[in-house]
Amino acid sequence: MKIVVLDGYTENPGDLSWGDLERLGEVTVYDRTPPELVVERIGDAEAILVNKVAVTEEVLRQCGNIRYIGVLATGYNVIDTAAASARGIVVCNIPSYGTDAVGQYTIALLLEICHHIGHHAEAVKQGAWSASEDWCFWDYPLIELAGKTMGIIGYGRIGRTTGRIARALGMKVLAYEGEEKAGQEEELVSLEMLLAQSDVISLHCPLFPSTEGIIDRETIGKMKDGVILLNDSRGPLIVEQDLADALNCGKVYAAGLDVVSTEPIRPDNPLLGAKNCLITPHIAWAPKESRQRLMDIAVENLRSFQVGKPVNVVNG
Repeated sequence: MKIVVLDGYTENPGDLSWGDLERLGEVTVYDRTPPELVVERIGDAEAILVNKVAVTEEVLRQCGNIRYIGVLATGYNVIDTAAASARGIVVCNIPSYGTDAVGQYTIALLLEICHHIGHHAEAVKQGAWSASEDWCFWDYPLIELAGKTMGIIGYGRIGRTTGRIARALGMKVLAYEGEEKAGQEEELVSLEMLLAQSDVISLHCPLFPSTEGIIDRETIGKMKDGVILLNDSRGPLIVEQDLADALNCGKVYAAGLDVVSTEPIRPDNPLLGAKNCLITPHIAWAPKESRQRLMDIAVENLRSFQVGKPVNVVNG
């Protein structure tokens, strides 16, 4: 089987091995592939692996040998799954490789907002503590989380992992997983209740038409004054100008974001100039341990397809 990896660098910048994949066929790995080279590089390959390279109906039309598409991620919106299904192409994703890493990172964003550890460590090096008249020094408000409420929008694997860590910090957890599920578990509530009662709101839902822009001027208006918002799921869940406005007027105290609507972030993104907005470059998923799991599952997905028992199929 001829296998092409179109954008392998993000998954494996050199600290992992493609060896297990190479045992499944003839493998060509490209670090990155611009849109104009996608068709040429796929050529007559039967299997392709992609992270963020778009595989459109036109690409599939021109690359008639494709039988399998492996997504090196959980989200698969870069694939035209309907067009793939129409051509009998199996599309598989990797649903659970980064659960612990992303849950950990969510709480890391929250703790940085609460304590500004990086800022205060740098302030010490710059002499602020040495110059202080007091035995201790801080120049940001410090926040204790015990007794506060975390609202989690999207209560799948990562949402539940985040909730477990939040409880360990002494927080109460509310969760929203669709109105029809409210009350099925103790913490599952309506979106209205979650917005009204949460001190911290963390997004862990997939990006669907129903969730795009779920955080906008209207839903922000239903939140507590001074709420903290976290997002390491998908950038388009948030209407960014609305969040920037809420940060600048103080309705939202702070935001911790690992994702934005267009990545890499554009210089004119309104959140870059917003108050108390911590933005990191989409790295919640990226510890080596997490990426190794991703690699292992990607290989197993393709191996299962080759023996006629595909797993993690998203279009069938």
